[in-house]
Amino acid sequence: MLRQRGEVEVVGLLTTLTEGFERVSMQGIRRDLLHAQARAAGLPLIEAWIPQAADNASYVASFSDGVARAQQRWPGLAHLAYGDLLLADVRQWRESLCASLGWTPLFPLFGADTARLARTMLAGGLRAQLCCVDTSQLHARFAGRDFDIALLEELPATIDPCGENGEFHTCVSAGPMFSRPLKVTRGATQLRDDRFAYTDFTLA
Repeated sequence: MLRQRGEVEVVGLLTTLTEGFERVSMQGIRRDLLHAQARAAGLPLIEAWIPQAADNASYVASFSDGVARAQQRWPGLAHLAYGDLLLADVRQWRESLCASLGWTPLFPLFGADTARLARTMLAGGLRAQLCCVDTSQLHARFAGRDFDIALLEELPATIDPCGENGEFHTCVSAGPMFSRPLKVTRGATQLRDDRFAYTDFTLA
């Protein structure tokens, strides 16, 4: 949506991955699938690696290195966009971190009606699947499901339609931000840390 608005030029992506797993942290998306997403979006990707069971200091160090490399690649770059929607404490933490590093964060979707946003994205061509479910908030049976109208109608009233409270994370395979859809195959679902149900997706 940030690119559609045309207010800023988006030049790249920054993503955190976990060492050893070779996957996106929290979402659990495979690295090769992540790279396919970046290629489909037509944007270069900067990887920030963190160790397994990383503490906050490790995350901040990795993030700092990632944005430093971004500035080396694009001199003068000083803005970083986040997809946060509702959580004021998370936004404040990001603002503080960015300020300490000389960056200005952007929150183009903050305050959006998440029920309306979910349906707007689907109507615009977004295709995604639930790749991680926090089973302390949402039943594991939702893991691997398509993020579609049927799922939205089945979600309990306590669950945010966009998973903004960490109830679930998605793996995007198509949408207006991609030059072409990605063909993905759903794999097995595993429970990790007695809490998170991860569904594996691979490039078909």
